[in-house]
Amino acid sequence: MSRKTSVHDLERLILSFHSLIAVETAEEERVRSILIEVAAELRMPLYEWSVTTGLMRRAGITIEGTRDALSALDRIGEVHDGDAIYLMKDLAPHLNQSATARTLRELTSRLASTRSAIVLTGDPVELPHDLEFAAVRLELHLPDPEEVRQTIREVVDSISARKHVQLDLSRDEAQQLVRALSGLTISQVRRVIALAILADDRLSVNDIDRVIRWKGEIIERGGLLEFYPVDGNQFELGGFDRLKRWLEQTKVGFSSEARALNLHPPKGVLFVGVQGCGKSLAAKYVARQWRLPLLKLDAGRLYDKYIGESEKNFRKATELAEAMAPAVLWIDEIEKAFAPGGDNDGGTSQRLFGAFLTWLQEKKKEVFVVGAANDLNRLPPELLRKGRFDEIFFVDLPDESERASIFAVHLRLRKQDPARFDLAKLAAESQGFSGAEIEQGVVSALYRSLHAKSPLTSDGIVEALHATTPLSVTRAEDIEAIRANAAGRFTPVK
Repeated sequence: MSRKTSVHDLERLILSFHSLIAVETAEEERVRSILIEVAAELRMPLYEWSVTTGLMRRAGITIEGTRDALSALDRIGEVHDGDAIYLMKDLAPHLNQSATARTLRELTSRLASTRSAIVLTGDPVELPHDLEFAAVRLELHLPDPEEVRQTIREVVDSISARKHVQLDLSRDEAQQLVRALSGLTISQVRRVIALAILADDRLSVNDIDRVIRWKGEIIERGGLLEFYPVDGNQFELGGFDRLKRWLEQTKVGFSSEARALNLHPPKGVLFVGVQGCGKSLAAKYVARQWRLPLLKLDAGRLYDKYIGESEKNFRKATELAEAMAPAVLWIDEIEKAFAPGGDNDGGTSQRLFGAFLTWLQEKKKEVFVVGAANDLNRLPPELLRKGRFDEIFFVDLPDESERASIFAVHLRLRKQDPARFDLAKLAAESQGFSGAEIEQGVVSALYRSLHAKSPLTSDGIVEALHATTPLSVTRAEDIEAIRANAAGRFTPVK
C-alpha cells in the first residue's frame, strides 16, 4: 500500500462517518504525517494527544488539564464545535478504566453524526469488546519504494546540513539500495541510512551489502523470521540431481522474458520424505542456486495465546517476505504449522492454514515458498492439491552414489580433502544411512582422530559408522510406510 493509498483510505473512512479508527503500528510518526496530509486535504483541524503532552493543536497550543486520558476525552466533548481529527497516541491501555472506556464509547457515538474522527495508534491497540465493534481498523503496510526514496533524501539532506556527504550511486545502484531497504519501517530506514553515511561520510554501492546485513539483524529481532543473506549462503547439497535440473530450468520464471509472455514466477516446492535426508538443506540450496535471500519461518513463533494474534503474526511474516522479494521463504516441518489442532487451539491452526493457502494462491510478489514435511499423515490434503506448489519432491534415503557425494561435501566442510578417502568404500559401508547420519559419522570420526592426535582416515569413519544404528533399522516400518504412501504420488529428487 503506497502513502497515497493510505491517505485516500483514511479520507474515505472519515468522510463515511467512521468516528473511531484504530491503526496498530509502531510507526507513530508515519501515522501523524499521513494525518497531517489528510487534515489539509479535508481542511479540518488536527488535534494530538499523549499522556506526556496532553491535548494540543498541531500548531503546538496545549489545552490545560488534559494529560489524563479521561480529562482529554471530556474536553474533546466540551470543545467540539466542528469537524476535526483527533490523534490519540497510546490511549488503548487507559481504556481498562471503565469511566474512560465509557466516555470514549459515548463520544464515538456522538461524533458518528459528523465528519470528525478519533484515530488511535499504538502497538498493540487492544480495545474493550464493545469498543472493538465500534472501531474500524486500518492496516498500515510497510512503506513503498517512493516513501523509502523520500526518506533517504531526507536523511542525506539532514546530515549534509552538518557535514559534507559524498553521494556515489548510479541510478541503477540507487534502485538497488531502495530494494535492499524494502521490508523496513520508515524509522528503521532512517537509522540504517544514517549509520551507512556516518561510517565514512558517503553513500555508495558498498553500503548495499551492509544495509542488507543490518536489515537481516532487524528482521531477526522481530522474532518471526530468520534471515540468511545471499553472500552468507554456502550450503552444498549432495545428490538431488533431479531437483538440481528442475531448479536450473525453473529459474527462468523470474526473468523479464517470462514476464513478457505473461508467465508467473514459480510459487514454490514441497519436500516430503524420510527424516534427516536433506529436506532442510535443500531449502537452503534453492536460495543459494538462485542467488536469493532466504527467510525461515518458524511455525512455533506464529502461535500466540491471545485470539487473533497468531493470524496477525502470520500477516506480518508474509508482509516482510513480500517486502524482501524476490526471496525464498522456508517453512520447516510445515505439517506442524498447519495441522489441525482439534479443540485445543480454538481453531487457530485451521484459520492459519486457510490464510496460508489464500496467500500462497494470491500472492503477487516473487516469494518462492519451500515447505519441508516429515510426517505425510499429518499434511492437510488441501496442501497436496495440484497447483498449490509447482512440484512436490519425495526425499528418500540416499543411494550409493549420493552417499559418496554427501561424504565428499561433509569432508570438505571440515577441511578434509575428499581425494584422500575411499569414498566408494564409505558409501558401501553406510548402506541405509541418511545424510544427517553420514554427517554425524564424519564428525564423530574427527573427534576420535583429534583425541588420538592422528589424521582422519576412511577406516576411522567406517568404525564410527559401525558404532551407529541408522534410522532405517530402528524405524524400518515407519520408513517403509512413508515410501508406500509416497509411491507414484510425488516426484523423486534423484
